Amino acid sequence: AAEANAARIASGYDAFSRGDIDAAMAAFAENVLWHVPGRGPLSRDYHGRADVLGFFKHFMELSDGTFQVTVDKVLAKDDVVVVLCTERARRAGRSWSSPQVHVWTVKDGHATVFWQYQGDQQAEDEFWSAPK
Repeated sequence: AAEANAARIASGYDAFSRGDIDAAMAAFAENVLWHVPGRGPLSRDYHGRADVLGFFKHFMELSDGTFQVTVDKVLAKDDVVVVLCTERARRAGRSWSSPQVHVWTVKDGHATVFWQYQGDQQAEDEFWSAPK
């Protein structure tokens, strides 16, 4: 099960990097719970696929479509998948890059819970909060 869960989550990242948002969203359960910590404009809990899609659109708008995720490693045990990755974006004349840890819970082949942990929460909050 762990190997299949890791493959399912990795396929979502692959789809996202290709710009195939529909395929990326298919990896999530309808009632997915998505946690984004911090104090920036993106920081809150998102409930369900439609809310997560709104989150995706918001950070793409804020970054003028420059947001990217590079997956470094995918680890899995039972129903938990951990993705070590780097997020990058540009906005307001600034470039930003940060190591991240994404922790997923997978049930019946779909992600049900997502937790995001930033390498530098303060820098991330400042980046996304900067005026355009």
